[in-house]
Amino acid sequence: MAITGPRPLPLLAALTAGALLLAGCSSGTGSGSGAAATAGAGAGIDEKPVQGGALTYATDVEPISFDIHVSQQDITGAIQRNVFDSLVHQDDKGEFQPWLAKSWEIAPDLKSYTFHLREDVKFTDGTVFDAEAVKANFDRIVAKETKSQYAASLLGPYTGTEVIDPHTVKVSFAEPFAPFLQAAGTAYLGFYSPKAIKENGAKLGAGGPADVGTGPFVFTGYTKGQSAVFTRNPDYNWAPPSANHQGPAYLEKLTIRFLTEDSVRVGALSSGQVQVAEPIPPADVRTVQGDPKLRTLATDAPGANYALVLNTTKAPLDDPKVRKAVQRGIDLDTDIQSVYFGVYKRAWSPIAPSTPYYDKSLEKSWPYDRAAAEKALDEAGWTARDGEGYRTKDGKRLSLEWPLPPAEYVREQRETLGQAIQADLKKIGVEVTRPRLDIGTYIGNVYGGKEHIADYSWARFDPDVLRLYFHSASKPSTGGQNATFYQDAQLDEWTTTGKGTFDKAVRQDVYTRTQQRAIELGLIVPLYVRTAVVGAAAKVRGLTADPNTWLAFHDAWIAK
Repeated sequence: MAITGPRPLPLLAALTAGALLLAGCSSGTGSGSGAAATAGAGAGIDEKPVQGGALTYATDVEPISFDIHVSQQDITGAIQRNVFDSLVHQDDKGEFQPWLAKSWEIAPDLKSYTFHLREDVKFTDGTVFDAEAVKANFDRIVAKETKSQYAASLLGPYTGTEVIDPHTVKVSFAEPFAPFLQAAGTAYLGFYSPKAIKENGAKLGAGGPADVGTGPFVFTGYTKGQSAVFTRNPDYNWAPPSANHQGPAYLEKLTIRFLTEDSVRVGALSSGQVQVAEPIPPADVRTVQGDPKLRTLATDAPGANYALVLNTTKAPLDDPKVRKAVQRGIDLDTDIQSVYFGVYKRAWSPIAPSTPYYDKSLEKSWPYDRAAAEKALDEAGWTARDGEGYRTKDGKRLSLEWPLPPAEYVREQRETLGQAIQADLKKIGVEVTRPRLDIGTYIGNVYGGKEHIADYSWARFDPDVLRLYFHSASKPSTGGQNATFYQDAQLDEWTTTGKGTFDKAVRQDVYTRTQQRAIELGLIVPLYVRTAVVGAAAKVRGLTADPNTWLAFHDAWIAK
């Protein structure tokens, strides 16, 4: 029997379950477990939203590309969420609600999904959203000339989209593919107007008016290095059921400023130049909370934790003893506390606790152990030392290269944390060099397997992120994220099984095994669990964050 899409949750439950509401006269903060969050500082239950007005939001990273089908950056998905809608909406419980699709059926073998589309949706260029638009977008994503770096992996073993009738579409896969429904709720599988694809397909990465979606905002302008401007879509009337309201956004204008320096961004918030800022650095959280004009909104980020990803094909990290030494030779408890002041927690698993099927048993299972790290290096044959105290073997220093991208792409004090990690590993005789590379060289080297260490995180409210990180077919050269380049039959089997079933017991089993084996093999060194902390002016109401911690402004408004 086919699996049918769930009925919408009652509106009140959808708005309150698992949500974080910051209200009242005092400042405060809180966090949810991978939950959507809502900021309504000072708002009363009967307070009527104000139509109009402009809001400025400052963030720390500027997209390399605005093309949602090409970019793999979180910031692209976060910004473009306000321009592009999805077939389904994932709520804070992980359940799926209708959005552009009214309902859907999933074939018993999980190889096809049939969506029944709304009939009242239009792109902001006036063209109709229909089954042909779904097909045009999904086919564009997998086309070689698109060079999709992430969206293509979300479509997995996609074989094609069939137009059944103008408002019914069937999406098919070569293998059972359970993660598709969650992927179909992300901005990366959102929809451009087919007309925009035809006329401006090669220009969509530049953003601006060429980006035509169905969302609550229209991308009207972009100044590189400074800001992006969005204006209200007056015809919008198809928000998901969990939205606070139906109809157009309250805000007339949304401006996103790119302020990479933490002090500048926090200063702009404090002075009122911007009304929302993200992220608030851990060192500044208490200061923002102490300002009566401001509020903080905090949500625990799901998906893959920020981590060191070790390239197992490049010596000396091809030796599991060396990888284990790196893993156990970093004093993470001390480093994370000193850099993040308790706002971020030390990580134990490749995925965050807010991610479904997180393995709590990994906590405390591989603590800092300098003696164990030293012993592992001795057993690997790195027993001699040079004049600077670094270990050597056959006259060669034990040196690992962990590159830095340009400063504007480094966030969350990660460079400072990197310095602490370098110091820890130096104590056990491991040299870590950190050359700064231009972004093109950085991406080419890291994803081309030329570096010893990569570092990244991945926001996704689904454990299928483990397949992206550890399945041997998830090659960076084809849009995957397995920068360990490790090939392991068990990891392949478990993550393949996980993507082929909705059975919760089976998924818990295989994803637990995957997390444990990734740590056991020393493929990854999880560093911290990110808590997304947003600062907002007290007069900002209705600001929400989805399960990925991405802000949405459809319901946001500014009190007078």
